[in-house]
Amino acid sequence: MTPTKTPDKAYAAFLFDMDGTVLDSIAVAERVWGDWALRHGLDVEAFLPTIHGVRAEETIRRQNLADIDLAGETEAILRAEVADVEGVIPIPGAEAFLRALPADRWAIVTSAQRELALRRMEAAGLPIPAVLVTAEDVSRGKPAPDGYALAAQRLGMTADACLVFEDAPAGLLAGEAAGADVVVITATHRHPFATVHPALADYSDLGVAIDTDGLRLTANSAENTP
Repeated sequence: MTPTKTPDKAYAAFLFDMDGTVLDSIAVAERVWGDWALRHGLDVEAFLPTIHGVRAEETIRRQNLADIDLAGETEAILRAEVADVEGVIPIPGAEAFLRALPADRWAIVTSAQRELALRRMEAAGLPIPAVLVTAEDVSRGKPAPDGYALAAQRLGMTADACLVFEDAPAGLLAGEAAGADVVVITATHRHPFATVHPALADYSDLGVAIDTDGLRLTANSAENTP
């Protein structure tokens, strides 16, 4: 991944993915989904990289398993993930960065169900946003732009005036399709991928300036690269 500078412009709001972007839940996600894959005879090593950034029901549907109870399997995954938050931690610098933002200028857009999103945000010690768009809120999950468009709408603006923070290819495509600028957070990247978007390791060296033009990213050090 080629390091690039953060955008030098003001935005009406910041829209964040959750898993891999403001918190690290890879350990629990791969425990739960790895067990599920084993039960269904899947190649776990090949399967796990595909689970990130998309809704559970879509992950299950893509496997084309015969006689699958989609609703039942989705609920079972949810229950397992809600019960297991061991190892769920904030991305470095994320808590301070989120708490510095005005409440009406940021949102979370996640492929997780609402119950799971709240559980993980609490486990990671992160603030709960006024606008939280989850799997239940949209009929089309990422890479469709619906979640980001809805979050912007609920904040009283349009997605093309916002900056999206993402970590997974499906989320990057969703942000692009919504017309937003996108920044990639690479802290949890076990499977790196090429991107043309600006990339940051985490939020440790990132600040925000708030003025009449909106929100503007600021660098707290000379380097802002992964």
